[in-house]
Amino acid sequence: MAVIETAEKMLPAGLRPAGSRMLRTLAASLTARGEKAAAQRMALIAFSIRIVSAALALLSQIVLARLMGEYEYGIFVFVWVLIVLFGDLSCLGFHTAIVRFLPQYKAAGALEKIRGLTGTARIFGLFSGTAALAIGMIALHVFSDRIENYYVIPIFLGLIAMPMIALGDILEGTSRANHWPVMALSPAYIVRPVLIILFMLTAIGLGAPQTAVTAMQAALAATYVTAVGQYVATLLRLRRHYQEGPREVDFLGWLGVALPIFLIEGVSFLLTNSDVVVVGIFLEPHDIAIYFAAAKTMALVHFINFSVKAASGPRFSSLIAEGTRQQLAVAAVDAARWTFWPALAIGLAVLAAGHLLLSLFGGAFTAGYLVMVILLAGILAKALVGPAETLLMMAGKQNICVLLYAGALIANISLNVLLIPGLGIKGAAIATASAMGVEAILLHFAVRRALGIALFAFATPPAAKTDMEVR
Repeated sequence: MAVIETAEKMLPAGLRPAGSRMLRTLAASLTARGEKAAAQRMALIAFSIRIVSAALALLSQIVLARLMGEYEYGIFVFVWVLIVLFGDLSCLGFHTAIVRFLPQYKAAGALEKIRGLTGTARIFGLFSGTAALAIGMIALHVFSDRIENYYVIPIFLGLIAMPMIALGDILEGTSRANHWPVMALSPAYIVRPVLIILFMLTAIGLGAPQTAVTAMQAALAATYVTAVGQYVATLLRLRRHYQEGPREVDFLGWLGVALPIFLIEGVSFLLTNSDVVVVGIFLEPHDIAIYFAAAKTMALVHFINFSVKAASGPRFSSLIAEGTRQQLAVAAVDAARWTFWPALAIGLAVLAAGHLLLSLFGGAFTAGYLVMVILLAGILAKALVGPAETLLMMAGKQNICVLLYAGALIANISLNVLLIPGLGIKGAAIATASAMGVEAILLHFAVRRALGIALFAFATPPAAKTDMEVR
């Protein structure tokens, strides 16, 4: 309280009332107990990590673009997006199923189920990632004559990273389910980008060429080092919390929930990355580089939604298991507000510095400023409903999400294919922003129909209910 009172006195008189309320709300979030406070703390920690990671990601992409030039950089980012995309998809939804089940098992004291779930998920992640590697290698061999030569070796190197990308996602989900945000987010969003740059600079210092192949080699090494370190750290922490003991495995039950989640998140992830993929198919590496730089810069806004989503999943799961509909509605609307207002503020700040940020990649990259403006409109539309998809998944409404995202993905790809040939990267931005708007509208109506909650950043939660039945 002494710190808060001192900070309040330092604020200008005109900002003191609003600033005081904000500081006291922040203090309450950091010191209070209960599910809501834990979720808020996790959101704040995740938010802080994502701020650091967004800055590191932007810095690392600037360094790579400067080192390689637009053409080689365009090759690298296109291949790396594909590898991360399919590496994440190879988990088949198990990394989110952990977030669905573990808090419920923990509340029930079912430690044997927690041990079985986390151990099975790790094995499954390695197996599925290796299967994706094998399928990718076969496809690369069969279709190599139809792939541009400059993509073949980077794709080959990237495929080798898939098992570790899948394992990392499983470990991230395990940490998220336990409210360990630092362990969940730091490896993929801080450690790996830093290692990619360090390995790239080391390779160049040893005489390696400044090409996409060298960058992919650095990314491969960084992925393995990060995943192995994350595995050891997570395993040690799990043993401290749950100790050794019997395990209860319900693989088919978990898989039955994971597969619909896979369809939801798979379509959602494709929806998020389809613009880069389609741009890479239709346009040259130079255009890919400019579009990706603009999209990566706007990722400074995207991480708001990610941070709130990371914190909201366990809270939604606990409220659905133990709470009332009113509590769930309040939590959902809070999450939407925590998503929209920071996204608006940071989005406007990023646009104000947009030309400067893009020029850091190189002089030609400032051509992507209009792409940033268009993408922000779509990001804000999506932010209005917050982590709606997470709410539906935690409530067992996976099938609804699959249909909604499938429709949005079809619209996104169709618009990209239609607009990119004539408008280039601006067409890709228009298609992506439009798809985000469609996605937000569909999610709003889905949550309202399935859960009776008007999920909107400006909404008022409905009257209290005594049960958690959903239609």
